[in-house]
This record gives sequence, C-alpha cells and structure tokens, in this order.
Amino acid sequence: MIRPGQGPGGGRAALPAGIEPGQPLTALAPMQDVTDLAFMRVIAAYGPPDYFFTEFFRVHAQSRPERHILRSIDENTTGRPIFAQLIGEDIAHIIRTVEALLCHPIAGIDLNLGCPAPKVYKKNVGGGLLREPSRIDQILGALRSAVPGILTVKTRLGFDDTTAIDSVVESANRHDVNLLAVHGRTVRGMYRSQVQYPLIARAVSLARCPVLANGDVTTAEKAAEIVASTGAAGVMIGRHAIRNPWIFRQCRERFGGRAPSPVSLGEVRDYVERLYEATDAPGITEVARVNKMKKYLNFVGQSVDSAGAFLHDMRRVTTGAELFAVCDRHLMSEPGREFSPEPYPGVIARPNCETPEVTCAL
Repeated sequence: MIRPGQGPGGGRAALPAGIEPGQPLTALAPMQDVTDLAFMRVIAAYGPPDYFFTEFFRVHAQSRPERHILRSIDENTTGRPIFAQLIGEDIAHIIRTVEALLCHPIAGIDLNLGCPAPKVYKKNVGGGLLREPSRIDQILGALRSAVPGILTVKTRLGFDDTTAIDSVVESANRHDVNLLAVHGRTVRGMYRSQVQYPLIARAVSLARCPVLANGDVTTAEKAAEIVASTGAAGVMIGRHAIRNPWIFRQCRERFGGRAPSPVSLGEVRDYVERLYEATDAPGITEVARVNKMKKYLNFVGQSVDSAGAFLHDMRRVTTGAELFAVCDRHLMSEPGREFSPEPYPGVIARPNCETPEVTCAL
C-alpha cells in the first residue's frame, strides 16, 4: 500500500523506477474488460511494461471497489507497479473509494478523464468531464488532499475540440499531479481520428510532471519517433499491446539502440494458447470464452495476413476446437514467417462486435 513519500526534490513520492534506468517509460493503457489480472500476467510473460493500470473502478453512491479488479492488485505477480484507476465525478464517493484502495498494494491513484464510450461520458464521467474543466480542478484538488503518494491522470485533448487540454494541464500543475498520460484525440474522435502529436508536445511543454504520449503507438520504432517529436517521458500503449504483447520488450530494445526482435507466427500461436488458458474461469461457457478470445484476436489478426483471411475465418468459429483449427491453419503453415510489426493497411479490428461490452481504452 502506498504511504507518504519524498521525491528527490523533497516533494511528494517519486515515480517507481522503470525496468531500464534512463530509458523512456512504458505503460499498458487501462482497457475495460481487457486489462484484468489474467491479461496482465500474459503480457508480463512476453516482457512487461514499466507500469500497469487497472480497469477503472466505477465510483458512485452505491459503488464498492470491484472484487475482480482488486484481484489484479492483490494478486499481481508481474513484478511491476500497478496503479488503481477511478472513474466518477462525485467527490465524496471518490474520496471514500480512495480510502478503501489505499489499503491495497497500489503504486498510486489514477483519474480517468479519457474514456470516450457514449454510455460513460453521458454520465459526465471519464471523457465527459472534459466539458467541465472547473469540475476537474475540484476533483484533482480533493484527490491531492486524499492521496498521500502518487496521483496520476489519463486524459484526452478535449471533448468536441482541443481547448480543454491546457486547463487540464494547469490543474495537474496546481495540484501536484505526478504523471499525466495524454491521448492525442478528442472524446468525439474516438479511435479513428488522427492523433495530434503536436498537442501532446504542447502538454509536455506546459506540464511540471512527466507526460506519457498515447494514441497509435503501433511499434517500437513509432514509440521512439513519438518520444523524440513530443519530448514525452514515455509512451502508453493500449490496443497495439493486445495485437503485439512483445511491444514493450521491443520498445526497450529500440530505446537502448538495438533493433527490435522480430516475432514469428509460431510465437503468435503460443500467445493465442496462453490467452485461451488465461480466459478460463469457473462457470464460463465455451461460447463466452471463444467470444472473449475473438475480442483479442480481432487485434492480433491485423498483423497475420494482408488479406484479412485469418480474421475472416476466426470470426466464424463457435468452439475452441474450431478456433485452434483456424489458428493452426493460418499461423502454423508457415510458423517462421514474421508477424507484421505494423497492422496491415485496411485490415480492421471489430472487437465490439464479439461481445456487448464496450472496451474503453485511453
């Protein structure tokens, strides 16, 4: 559990050290219904990020910290720090939730200002709060008083436009936020609009804390380019870490001046098997398990073949046996062939077509 600490300058607690001292930081973006305990363990097996963030804890009058998310904190065996993310707007209940979470081994508290899912922002939480910068300032002030250690924020550039980002950074400075992650899109821009890296660079120039750049960090090479162009302290990676769990290891290789290690289709087959084992849970039906796998494989399939044949076949399976037959046909016919570092152009993931849940990732 976190305790009051002193940073090197005598201020609040310093950020946890990265895996490779002196390198830009890496973080796995929090993704609802994805970044659970099982997925974090799978990611760690291929080279963990410097920081993990939980799925968001929903905060409202009747809420209590969700047990399955608490498991990702209490049973974290990855060896890397994990931050607890909150989503909400009622200050009293936010503070109540923080007090409960401080009893668990967290690296810090994180506030979600970036979720673009309509069912979320219509409740004026997540990205919806970007319509009320003054409310954000009040929440951050209350959080800073309640959090004795590290306080972090994830945000987008704004709701409809990018005018909110300067106010968010000003509030982060005013309330001694320790780390800011900026997704270079607006809430309305969802995941398809162009990422505005110059505005991330502006946030870096205004912020008194380290900033992580987020949005379309597709490869280790792209991560290095983004860090160089924005001046960010590192990168936060979401969907492309589902597609390529080796990306954090590859980032460390690239940041260290080495060529990122290539990944073969045979290694991807191993990843699929690990994911399938990780999705097992008491009471889960085969259909539900296969549908959860499809959610992951929609991203993985973007780098398997340029025609999208793997995705076409994978989306039509209904059993585990059928799923692995498709994997063997597409991944093991040429197991030594390289898994494309970048998604193939025009090969589109459709993860939300597999389940009714909306994945919310910064």
